[in-house]
Amino acid sequence: MEKKNFANKEAIKYGWGIMKTNFWFFVGIIIVAGLIVGIPSNIADRLNDPDLCLLGFIFNIIAGVARAIISIGLIKIALIFLNKEKPEFKELFNFKGSFWRFIGGSILYGLIVVAGFILLIIPGIYWAIKYQWFGYCIVDQKLGPVQALKKSAQMTDTVKWQLLGFGLVMTGINILGFLCLFIGLFATIPTTLLATTFVYRKLLSQTESAQATIPAPQEKKP
Repeated sequence: MEKKNFANKEAIKYGWGIMKTNFWFFVGIIIVAGLIVGIPSNIADRLNDPDLCLLGFIFNIIAGVARAIISIGLIKIALIFLNKEKPEFKELFNFKGSFWRFIGGSILYGLIVVAGFILLIIPGIYWAIKYQWFGYCIVDQKLGPVQALKKSAQMTDTVKWQLLGFGLVMTGINILGFLCLFIGLFATIPTTLLATTFVYRKLLSQTESAQATIPAPQEKKP
């Protein structure tokens, strides 16, 4: 298979440019998303008394549902920007048609990665990179959980080391944002989200182009 490729600098430049033009839009998105996910998570963390464990479990479920809804919304917002359109704020809550498939994919992905970490850590890192695009494939391409994981595996073929480096760079950028008294996160979170979406679409395009050039198998003549 032809080796796929992408440039970190190009992705970051794209993400930074879109973020600067839409900075206050992203500030609102980050604040609302943080509250929706953070409030039930914090409540669940405080309900650690054995007598309140059931209530804590319920709030953990609420936090998980909120996290899935927000993840879907952020992916949709980033994809709309990538299509050179301006998303509306309500897209953050536009999870219709993707929610249950996203939940299923998240569970499968989590189980695969956990199993990999149990197997001496390295397989966990490898599988985390290999299947990382499952959410994008579910939201963008309307695939089911298993199909999305398979598609991600195809997209990451030949570029896993490059994706590992890209992930470390994205983490480093957000750490810098965190160190700037948290305020920097309002710039770094959308920048890394958009840069990641840029890489996703680039790898998807290269994967589909490569598959289109593979000749169909010819039937054997009797």
